[in-house]
Amino acid sequence: MNRAIYQEPLVSRYTSREMQELFSEKTKFTNWRRCWVALAEAQFELGLTDIVKSEMLDEMRANIENIDFDIAATKEKEIRHDVMAHVYEYGLKCPSAEGIIHLGATSQFVVCNTDLIVQKKAMALVRKSLLKVISNLARFALEFKDLPTLGFTHYQPAQPTTVGKRNTLYIQDLIMDIEYIDNFLDQVKARGAKGTVGTQATFVELFHGDNEKVRELDLLVSKKLGFDSVFAVTGQTYPRKLDMKLAETLAGIGASAHKFGVDLRLLSNLKVQEEPFAKQQTGSSAMAYKRNPMRSERMTGLGRKLMGLPADFAATFSNQWFERTLDDSAIRRMDIPQAFLLTDAILKLYINITNKMVVFPKQVERHLRMELPFMSTEKILMEAVKKGESRQEMHEVIKEHSLAAGKVVKEEGLDNDLLERLAADDRIPFSRKEIDELVGDYTQFTGRAAAQTDEYIREVVVPLLAAREDQMGEVDASLSV
Repeated sequence: MNRAIYQEPLVSRYTSREMQELFSEKTKFTNWRRCWVALAEAQFELGLTDIVKSEMLDEMRANIENIDFDIAATKEKEIRHDVMAHVYEYGLKCPSAEGIIHLGATSQFVVCNTDLIVQKKAMALVRKSLLKVISNLARFALEFKDLPTLGFTHYQPAQPTTVGKRNTLYIQDLIMDIEYIDNFLDQVKARGAKGTVGTQATFVELFHGDNEKVRELDLLVSKKLGFDSVFAVTGQTYPRKLDMKLAETLAGIGASAHKFGVDLRLLSNLKVQEEPFAKQQTGSSAMAYKRNPMRSERMTGLGRKLMGLPADFAATFSNQWFERTLDDSAIRRMDIPQAFLLTDAILKLYINITNKMVVFPKQVERHLRMELPFMSTEKILMEAVKKGESRQEMHEVIKEHSLAAGKVVKEEGLDNDLLERLAADDRIPFSRKEIDELVGDYTQFTGRAAAQTDEYIREVVVPLLAAREDQMGEVDASLSV
């Protein structure tokens, strides 16, 4: 690493080697050569044997990874064209084939098709990591499906839920992200061999006006590059609308992770749940006692950056005049790799955090008991109505005493005396003993949270993971039905 110049933190600090390699110069330029080989092979197979010879193809195949990057870089400085610089360098390695490399193609033949090849592979990596997060959260949700915890609306205490049930909400967000990935991959097609502005005019000339051969060429090249289908029509590039969908899909993952990360940071402040904390980890340089949620904070920061990228892609797509303008080039060089690298970094953190999250049941219970009188009011209200009282009148009485009890807690720091207040009010048709019996155990207020968690994991998550084992590797055995 050259420490005298700026280093991209996504590469130096946050992302996986596998994702970095996908967006490397080596990957890009070797795929350019695969595109040139596929084009030449298809031309040969479709009858241009008077121009393309089998020995040329052998030479081209043998030198796909034999790249002299210095020669290509020097040539690019001279001619200011990256594709033609690499055509030149490839020609040096393949002297017999030099004259047919890039035959009939435009620069976007290699650039677009390579971008699409890399995006498919990168999205598969993203999906693999996403499935691992889902597996981690599912295991955690099952483990804590019965543990009651305060629910929150407006970040104010509300009816209890369970720790496990809350985590099914995060899983559901991620499963939606998986579905959006599937939808995106269904839309990815090869740019194919379309020529300079998408009309295939040069290929029509090469094949002496044989339109069917030109159509076959488009499909055959695409198949050789690993695509099941090809965009039926293009301008010079594949439609940049697809880039918008790419950015929106990845930004959605960033938003899901951001939401989870913020919630965990809030729970950490309440001291009820934390991310894993390494044995020798330092929380603060000044306050040695602190256990800061550093990974969650980093994840939300990266998520914020990722969520902002779709605007760039929308602006780029909408400014592609007619068949194409070049103002898409520089920004896409930065934004497409960055979108994937950000997603990769976020999911690395998400996997790490969810692998060994810590829950503090006693602290969870403490918060519940502090709010128990307020949480029980809905049950008291319903039981009062069963005894013939007006729902609206009971609501007003309970609200009056709830506000008074809350004031005592907030302003005087005293215990919550709401139940005593209700029992002393003749308008409430229950004695203190009857109220205590109604309130009972706080676990009764979680409704079907535990059952919902079990049903969701067993009926939705486990089948999804099992069906996608080939996309993620072995399914967590603890989640087996």
